[in-house]
Amino acid sequence: MAGHVIHLAVAQEYIKKHEKEKFDYSNFIEGVLFPDSVTDKSKTHYGEISPKVNLYEFLKENKLNNQFNRGYFLHLLTDYLFYNHYISRISTDLYDDYDILNSKLIEKYKVIIPEKVKNQVFFKQGALKILSLELMEKMIKEISEMDIDIITNKINKNPEGWRNLIIEK
Repeated sequence: MAGHVIHLAVAQEYIKKHEKEKFDYSNFIEGVLFPDSVTDKSKTHYGEISPKVNLYEFLKENKLNNQFNRGYFLHLLTDYLFYNHYISRISTDLYDDYDILNSKLIEKYKVIIPEKVKNQVFFKQGALKILSLELMEKMIKEISEMDIDIITNKINKNPEGWRNLIIEK
């Protein structure tokens, strides 16, 4: 799972770039945070582990007809792309990198940390080992520009090959 601050930065940028959608900020952000709020994340990520999130399985059970589900889907999309498109290795160093990047991302994207997760956002100094600020900025920009309705249609039209379709422009 990408860290809370990364998810919130993607969500806030998504809201800015998709102004035509009528956002209920609170419900959208609740949806963004929900998948990581449980102990067994395999159930909320529709896969045995976060890198294996299954967007099609989520869509079989949920419609994107409310802000909570739209935020939830954006969270899963971010996790899927984070692990399968933006980073090449996973290790415990990733969690240190989140903590090192948090203050920079909060400042750049004016991330508002909801009270319910404030005690789960940490800050560290040090050298990044897996992530870079540039990579996270690129990822936040690209994912926030995506149209989740278009992605949903692609996934539903090709349930077997959806993984190859979602990053096509």
